[in-house]
Amino acid sequence: MSEYSEENNALHRDLGFAYRLLRPAEASGECLFVLHGSGVDETTLAPLARQIAPRAVLVAARGRIRQEDGFRWFERIAPTSFEQSSIRAETAAFAQFATEAARCHGLDLGRATFLGYSNGANLVSTLMLLHPGLVRRAALLRAMPVLDDAPATDLAGTRVLIIAGAADQTYGPFAPALVTLFSQRRAEVDARIVASGHEFGDADAAIARQWLAASALVG
Repeated sequence: MSEYSEENNALHRDLGFAYRLLRPAEASGECLFVLHGSGVDETTLAPLARQIAPRAVLVAARGRIRQEDGFRWFERIAPTSFEQSSIRAETAAFAQFATEAARCHGLDLGRATFLGYSNGANLVSTLMLLHPGLVRRAALLRAMPVLDDAPATDLAGTRVLIIAGAADQTYGPFAPALVTLFSQRRAEVDARIVASGHEFGDADAAIARQWLAASALVG
């Protein structure tokens, strides 16, 4: 696994979202935007991202909505019901953040993958639907559709990995609808199911690593 320098411990606050930039000593030119789940922070998904792409630059961002001792990406009404105005406002803000972070740190958004888990994956999905062209590759772990009125965005040329948990009783039942939503919009969807609940683990890393390697081969 690639070594990271001491400066990677710093929490940056110069853009719209707080974030950590993890640049390996021998970076490959790839980058991952990493979006955590609810009630935690930007550090929780970084180890999984390193497993998936050890030579990629990681932009591990922090959601702006407080939840208990951590953060989330937009307001929720119930576990599977979300505040629509909050979704759209925070998605627009993150689209601007991703563009500015890429420019500030010399990253190529065309080679970026957006890795999201749970609430973070849901924000990545709204980025694709509401800001087409920004996300070309997305790995969504334990995600569900969250927009009440999803636009008929043309996502041709976008590659999406969706990994659901077989025992995920909250989000798992919504995974087929998410696959359908992106497939109908012409995204190239790879849908997988792992033998777990809502939590992520080594099986997710193995699938995502293989998928990302295959995606890189075809551009």
